[in-house]
Amino acid sequence: MSIWELLLAFLVVLLMLVALLANVLVLMCFLYSADIRKQVPGLFILNLTFCNLLMAVSSMPLTLAGIIYKSQPAGDQVCHAVGFLETFLTTNSMLSMAALSIDRWIAVVFPLSYHSKMRYRDAALILSYTWLHSASFPIVAASLSWLGFHHLYASCTLYNKRPEDRTQFVIFTGVFHALSFLLSLVVLCFTYLKVLKVARFHCKRIDVITMQTLVLLVDIHPSVRERCLEEQRRRRQRATKKISTFIGTFILCFAPYVITRLVELSSVVHINSHWGIISKCLAYSKAVSDPFVYSLLRHQYKKTWKDIINKILKRSSINSSALAGEPHSRNLPHGLFVETKVV
Repeated sequence: MSIWELLLAFLVVLLMLVALLANVLVLMCFLYSADIRKQVPGLFILNLTFCNLLMAVSSMPLTLAGIIYKSQPAGDQVCHAVGFLETFLTTNSMLSMAALSIDRWIAVVFPLSYHSKMRYRDAALILSYTWLHSASFPIVAASLSWLGFHHLYASCTLYNKRPEDRTQFVIFTGVFHALSFLLSLVVLCFTYLKVLKVARFHCKRIDVITMQTLVLLVDIHPSVRERCLEEQRRRRQRATKKISTFIGTFILCFAPYVITRLVELSSVVHINSHWGIISKCLAYSKAVSDPFVYSLLRHQYKKTWKDIINKILKRSSINSSALAGEPHSRNLPHGLFVETKVV
């Protein structure tokens, strides 16, 4: 193996481990906190978490084996199943992010009617559509034998081995990426830009009230005034940073892989195999970033996983103290031990 292949193999291992740990932690928070389970967006996050976990245990290990052995790491049936699952999970995760953006849009733009417009039943209907939409493409690909091991990406994915099917495969690939990546990106941009517009409008209203208050309070200390102005600046930047993170991570992780897949259809451009694997790793990195972007860095999830850690540490400390006290009790006479327990 060359140094490049070693680095890529290490990168896939790192992505796989972090994706597993982060998404399992999100799942633990969901199971532990009743408040998180009550929220409608929790269904979308749960669906996204399961997609990321399945990607980490199915597609990533085979990509790692493909990098190491430089050939198909499993039999045709296994590779076809993993390629089917990879296509389904990638599309499902993209649509889940679009569903989360729609939920935020309704919550911010229509706050008074949110609970009537976005109920558990509505969320279940949206998830049903995402599953049907996501399953349709790999079903078509499987029926036309367009799944297999692709050496450019060292992965079991969409792949056409028959030259006579090239035109149909090009059309299929274009439609697939248009109705998965492009559709999700358009929904993300539309909804989050609407959310940003509303957030900036509210920030302006708060800024006007703050400035009026500062003008009226003539005797206010300069340090207090400075803190108020600093909070104004942070308030303006907060919504922009969050929305830039949502859209930016989506584009950064998926766009290189999608563009590479489309460019690959042209026989004119030669694509380096290292770049193919790097673009695949960038797509895998979405399974790593999603838990932090959508869950673990939010206040409610932070509080929940800290409670889980504290509970585990407290239980382990109680067990260790009990074990430490047991040898001491063995050295005491039986009557004294009983008397000590009574006391």
